Amino acid sequence: MDWDTPEAEEQWCAERRAEVAGYLAREELPHGRIGDWPAWFLVPYVSLWAVESSEHAGEVGWWAICGDLPCDYLSAEAAAHPRAAVRAIAERWQLAAGHMENGLPLPGFSVGSPEEWPTLAPLLASRAELLLQIVADDEAWQDP
Repeated sequence: MDWDTPEAEEQWCAERRAEVAGYLAREELPHGRIGDWPAWFLVPYVSLWAVESSEHAGEVGWWAICGDLPCDYLSAEAAAHPRAAVRAIAERWQLAAGHMENGLPLPGFSVGSPEEWPTLAPLLASRAELLLQIVADDEAWQDP
């Protein structure tokens, strides 16, 4: 697929938004509206979505990430800007991968079963490293 067309970008973003909605529903996370468009994205790899607070209408309460990586979310209290949110998620994934490699759960975080951790830990660590490289790249954060 040619990801450089506006139609492909719109379709990919719509699919990711639906993925975030399904993920947050499965997680039973109380929230308001999910942004109509990602707060930040790199088609077809990663998207970060502003998710409205359930307690404060019109305010971002959560950041949700999805794409060619695990879905995850983070409180907006931990990161006010999309770049900071991606950094915080990546750092949490690095920490979780280290715990998983040692057969230990990270409190408040889960991915897969303990039997899958030897396979999942290096995948999670590699996604975290890629996200941190993107966070460090100023060009990835400029408006088109």
